[in-house]
Amino acid sequence: MALSKEKNFEPQLVSDLITKVKGKSSVAALSNQAPIAFNGQKEFTFTMDKDIDIVAENGKKTEGGVSIAPLTIVPIKVEYGARVSDEFMYAADEEKIDILKSFNDGYAKKLARGLDLMAFHGINPRTKEASAVIGDNHLDKKVTQTVDFTTGNPDANIETGVSLVQGAEGAVSGMAMDPAFSAELAQMKTATDNNVRLFPELAWGANPGSINGLQTDINNTVSGGTDDLAILGDFTNGFKWGYAKQIPLEIIKYGDPDNSGFDLKGYNQVYLSSETYLGWGIMDANSFARIVKPAEA
Repeated sequence: MALSKEKNFEPQLVSDLITKVKGKSSVAALSNQAPIAFNGQKEFTFTMDKDIDIVAENGKKTEGGVSIAPLTIVPIKVEYGARVSDEFMYAADEEKIDILKSFNDGYAKKLARGLDLMAFHGINPRTKEASAVIGDNHLDKKVTQTVDFTTGNPDANIETGVSLVQGAEGAVSGMAMDPAFSAELAQMKTATDNNVRLFPELAWGANPGSINGLQTDINNTVSGGTDDLAILGDFTNGFKWGYAKQIPLEIIKYGDPDNSGFDLKGYNQVYLSSETYLGWGIMDANSFARIVKPAEA
């Protein structure tokens, strides 16, 4: 890789990073990625308020009406950087590519986890604290339909969650589960003497991708230090996310870019830094439900 020409990931590395994010993020696995304008974009939810009307011959027509609700999706910048020995600058091109591939792989995992933590819980992935930049734009805040988790019968919790979404005239296209919740499902067996597993595809911590025809993903980002155990709903139409800018990689040779107090040149190091602009929006909060740990009495 000719570092003097470009400071970006090669197209192959960008494509590989996006693929890996999809494989490690529940948000990316369950919902479709769409490009987001760098300066933000306005989305509209368009709802017809009534059903169609029968009009008799020479009869009078009545208004159906529509509701249009705007939602602005504004991308936010996330960054990850790491110090490496300045021998990187003198290595052969093949060795540099290997280092960048390793950085790319690690960054994909962090970016995927970060996307979930931000979109699910509204927290800064590094500090684990609520982010003022995200504000209320996350599922924990927007989704008010909740189901208290029942030990021994998580299947009933899912059914209740589905009923809440469908009762709000929504659809359920997917479900993200914490490993603790999927483990409870995996332990469920028939009440008959044959004692057969109800969900054998979940045995031994498996992540099958779908259960009972519903797209699923199992990820510890679903809890993320909160009371959430599962989030289900219309990830296909009720949630949008995407990248707003190509993922750049910068090689910094001077200064103290991570504010660690150690000058790069003085410690024979260079700093690999990558930034990504991500945006997401919850189109219809009523199309989601959360299964949560019950509040302690």
